[in-house]
Amino acid sequence: MKPDISTLHKPDILTLQRQHAARDLPPVTLLIDCTIMDGVLKEVGTTLATLAEGLRVTFRTMWRKPITENYPDEPVHFQARYRGIHVLHRDENGLEKCVGCFLCAVACPAHCIYIEAAENTDAQRISAGERYASVYNIDYSRCIFCGYCVEACPTDAITHGHGFELATHDINTLIHRKEQLLESFSASFQESSNRPTRAPAF
Repeated sequence: MKPDISTLHKPDILTLQRQHAARDLPPVTLLIDCTIMDGVLKEVGTTLATLAEGLRVTFRTMWRKPITENYPDEPVHFQARYRGIHVLHRDENGLEKCVGCFLCAVACPAHCIYIEAAENTDAQRISAGERYASVYNIDYSRCIFCGYCVEACPTDAITHGHGFELATHDINTLIHRKEQLLESFSASFQESSNRPTRAPAF
């Protein structure tokens, strides 16, 4: 005689359902169910571990003293790796390092660098190479500060500086020309550059 399910307690109903399911399902299906359950448990455990790690970082930094830059009343303290407005460098003789090879413009994913190259002459030598950049513009309305131009330059002519004040009401002023990017060459710089320096370690 089949028992009346409506008269059974809840645990008895679950037991009856498991027994019927166990008789109806083949062993392979039960094995698959166990594997799925094992994956779900592992995923839950990984999620909880990741959540605990995130909360650990949150609570660890919650009690630290906040770092506040009092700009513009005080100068901003930058990390050495900060990527700001680009700087075009000179060599120890005061000549421009840029030789107008266009590698930085080619490497730029935003296509924000525009260069026009010209030939050096004995009467007017701008760089140590055969050519120099007569025009070097960077459009900061498109620049994403990725650093690809710095990596592509074979003469280390361009690097990121620490300049960051680019806010303007006129988008045309975001195009910085060579005269704005080129570092100044003073007498003190020439004296310090002529002193022998140790090559950087890579």
